[in-house]
Amino acid sequence: MTAGAATELWRMSATELAEVIRARQASSAEVVTAHLRRIEAVNPAVNAVVTVLGEQALQAADAADRALAAGADLPPFHGVPFTIKDNIDVAGTPTTQGLKALAAAYPRRDAPVVERMKAAGAIPLGRTNLPSGAVRWHTDSELWGATVNPWDRTRTPGASSAGEAAAIATGMSPLGLGSDGLGSLRHPAQCCGIAALKPTLGRIPHATTSGPDFAAIGMQLTGVYGPLARRVADLQAALAVLAGPSWRDPWTVPAPLRGPERPGPVRVALVVDPAGNGTAPQVQEGVRKAAAALEDSGYVIEEAEPPSIEAAANALLVMLSTPGIRQGWKEFLAPLAPPGTRQFMSAFFEAAGHPGAMAAEQSFMTRQSVLRAWGEFQEARPLIVAPVCTEPPFEAGTDLNEGRVAETIGTMRMAMAVNALGLPAVALPVGVAGGLPQGVQVIGPRYREDLCLGAAGAIESRLGVITPIDPR
Repeated sequence: MTAGAATELWRMSATELAEVIRARQASSAEVVTAHLRRIEAVNPAVNAVVTVLGEQALQAADAADRALAAGADLPPFHGVPFTIKDNIDVAGTPTTQGLKALAAAYPRRDAPVVERMKAAGAIPLGRTNLPSGAVRWHTDSELWGATVNPWDRTRTPGASSAGEAAAIATGMSPLGLGSDGLGSLRHPAQCCGIAALKPTLGRIPHATTSGPDFAAIGMQLTGVYGPLARRVADLQAALAVLAGPSWRDPWTVPAPLRGPERPGPVRVALVVDPAGNGTAPQVQEGVRKAAAALEDSGYVIEEAEPPSIEAAANALLVMLSTPGIRQGWKEFLAPLAPPGTRQFMSAFFEAAGHPGAMAAEQSFMTRQSVLRAWGEFQEARPLIVAPVCTEPPFEAGTDLNEGRVAETIGTMRMAMAVNALGLPAVALPVGVAGGLPQGVQVIGPRYREDLCLGAAGAIESRLGVITPIDPR
């Protein structure tokens, strides 16, 4: 393969790379080498990849190429590299969560999502940055430092999967694994101009062996793992690999990847300004672009808002601020955390109003009633197109300014409502305005990722993709 052709490999999507390897147009070793060279070239400017697994990846690529030469049956991502957020277990490397206290926290085995990607032929290429403890809406780790938005270094790349998002946006990785509890897959996707899938609660297993495997019920009901990529087709292929039950995560269920066909055109609820609390013009324009693309594709668009968005977002705030969570944070986690993380959590708890036991119980009841109301709403309009964050990426490092945590909670109200309800959503770019990406999320009913991905693919086919890019 020529040097020019090798350079182009890092620009390809994960599914394109799988086809190139399968067709013997490039070897897995060439694909992995192209991405390692891209990491060497651009990672110093963005600080997205914090651990490079170069030697192991090249050894795995050689084994993949030998299997291909021997005529073995090839799994879907045979020989394709991928990256993993540093709070997801990869055996042989520490799951640091960006904390000095966990710098030597080696897991006993891979997380289920990593096991499944490896079984599908994919090759771990590196670990990616996150804010310390996966806390904050800006990625700055006491262990690894800050990740830079490749579009504008003065703006946040998002959190907490921003290391993944920046790596994918700049071509260092074609596909990654991240997590989402407060919008942490979708917000970096919006900030960096890539696509991400937040799955339904119970669709993709979530488990760890690198530390105490416990989480309060509010965390169990809201946090998920999911894929990030530049192309919607890659998210769909990754979902087929990652989905399914595992004894390691008791929430997971054997739900089918495709639901029943709906009669007639799919109706879409367009939400430009969730709960009427204000949305920036740049973000509103992006949401309307997505709606126009869907309408052009045969979807029926209706400006309608699902019920109780703010109530759902506030319920999540309380579910993650119960007396037990606050006490556990104070006694066990705060002593391990850096000042910025402690400052964020203090402001987060303050925004929640320090709910007592009864208010905490009420938040779970609110979740149940709002989820039922959204289910009825989505009977008629199964898809919802809305902002992820109602503001463009804020200035890097300002997320801890006085009052900013509460302000960001307000701008992330739609993303937080989706987390509270455990619903699936695909985030994807729809263009660029003012030098920054515009992004939207397509939200579906429980276990209807297929509807979300179908609509996201229709948007992408009309509006295109905007990455990979060189850091600016």
